Amino acid sequence: MLVAMLIRDADTGDWPGIWPFLREIVAAGDTFTWPRDVTEEQARQMWMPPPPGRTVVAVGQDGTVLGSAKLLPNQAGPGAHVANASFMVDPAAAGRGVGRALGAHVLDLARADGYRGMQFNAVVSTNTRAVGLWRSLGFEVVGRVPEGYHLPDGRYVDLLVMYRPLGTHLRP
Repeated sequence: MLVAMLIRDADTGDWPGIWPFLREIVAAGDTFTWPRDVTEEQARQMWMPPPPGRTVVAVGQDGTVLGSAKLLPNQAGPGAHVANASFMVDPAAAGRGVGRALGAHVLDLARADGYRGMQFNAVVSTNTRAVGLWRSLGFEVVGRVPEGYHLPDGRYVDLLVMYRPLGTHLRP
């Protein structure tokens, strides 16, 4: 069942709603390339980047943060015209359209900000839900890092580099 939500820019008051599921996802160690023991302050600094980065939240009708995404340039200088984004959905809201809505919203933001494309540097190959979602939103696998991710069970799996063009507008 799809959930009704509002996607908006995040503010500091949203962090208490983001941190519990961000901590859970990162600690699980099977989808995100952050240290599994990341502290709250480290996570806040990485997830809430200063401009030109931006963070958004998907909020349910009751004000609960269902998911969040951050958008920023993938590289500095001559590579700043390609966006990068990261997404996290509260596991309690999984399968209800939050990730898809966040993905579409962030693609629109990136396009409006003048990015020419979006690149994901490290999609864990065994994260089939994410890979399927990104493919359905027009991303292609453009590279693979063999055994680039170490799962908690000891296996090494590939990291995928995924890309999607956004248009021809140049960033200012």
